[in-house]
Amino acid sequence: MIYVNNAATTWPKPEGVYQQINSCMRDFGYNPGRSGGVGISRIERDIFNVRTKVAKLINAANSSRVIFTSGATEALNLAIKGVLRKGDHVITTELEHNSVLRPLRKLEKSKLIELSIIQIDQKGRLNLKQLEEEIQENTTLIVTTHASNVIGSIVDIKRIGGLAHNRGITYLVDAAQTAGVVEIDVEKMKIDLLVLAGHKSLYGPPGIGVLYINEGIELDTLIEGGTGSDSLSTYQPTILPDRYEAGTLNTMGIIGLGAGIDFVLETGIAQIRAEELRLTKRLIAGLKKINDIIIYGDLEMEARVAVVGFNLKEIAAADLGYILESHFNISVRAGLHCAPLLHQALHTKKIGMVRVSFSYFNTEEEVDIILEALSKIANNKEEFGL
Repeated sequence: MIYVNNAATTWPKPEGVYQQINSCMRDFGYNPGRSGGVGISRIERDIFNVRTKVAKLINAANSSRVIFTSGATEALNLAIKGVLRKGDHVITTELEHNSVLRPLRKLEKSKLIELSIIQIDQKGRLNLKQLEEEIQENTTLIVTTHASNVIGSIVDIKRIGGLAHNRGITYLVDAAQTAGVVEIDVEKMKIDLLVLAGHKSLYGPPGIGVLYINEGIELDTLIEGGTGSDSLSTYQPTILPDRYEAGTLNTMGIIGLGAGIDFVLETGIAQIRAEELRLTKRLIAGLKKINDIIIYGDLEMEARVAVVGFNLKEIAAADLGYILESHFNISVRAGLHCAPLLHQALHTKKIGMVRVSFSYFNTEEEVDIILEALSKIANNKEEFGL
């Protein structure tokens, strides 16, 4: 099978990720803070080391402000619901995933917040002038993705971070599609809250995410419970990271994430990005030559990540995706990608979109096979029942 659904989760993982998870599970998979000292020192030390690796990856000064979660969705919910108060105004964008939109819509529906949504143009680019104009006296939070999970468009988070910082507004960035493939510096980019998905371009396993909380940002808790610390108190601890890590940590997920970050740092973010964009450029060049293919988003390589959204004219994305998998053994993502406002803006909400997304482990040969398959389908629609 040719797997090009890496924006959903990267696969395969680096060999070191499999090895570290296996070793953890077999050799020292104890519960940190709850094992009475039996083998606990190693697992606690290893978890601390992974926090340090995350901090290094994003240039964060204090690794204790790296919070492990079950994924980016939980991290976004913790950030959004933890920072907002009744009467606050929030600005977000049409590029966002439902992991951002649904928590915000719930708060808006409950009349707890006011919400403004910044539009995109037909290339998926944000109107940053509109964003600035939407700022109100009660604007307390700006939330943006770093890159679209549908069309790959990169958002200028450094510019937005500077704007938010100058206006005293908290800035939350969803870096699920960029961490590990685009450089992120929370200090230079003035990011207050940063969310990472461990299982995508950081090459960790599913079920692990990260929320980084910058100094000076205070969040309410999303859940409370045992932390293995301050156990005589019936109140949630105030120290970080314990305050936001109630319950048993996903130890195997954290260890796997650490191995994934090792791979990213050893290979080099610039090298990974260059390789993925080389494949993206080859794919887009080939798509342009195929009859009736429509490509979405900004086609300039430096303005995107290795996520390409396209359609075959007047053909439902789900039908094309099914044919690619059933006839050619090519795994893509077809549908609405949990990004309803983007599809509304690009007029694809009825038919969806086919998405190809690369990782460091895809090849030119695979790109050429995909293009050949799409060309056959486009030139022989009746043969494939279209």
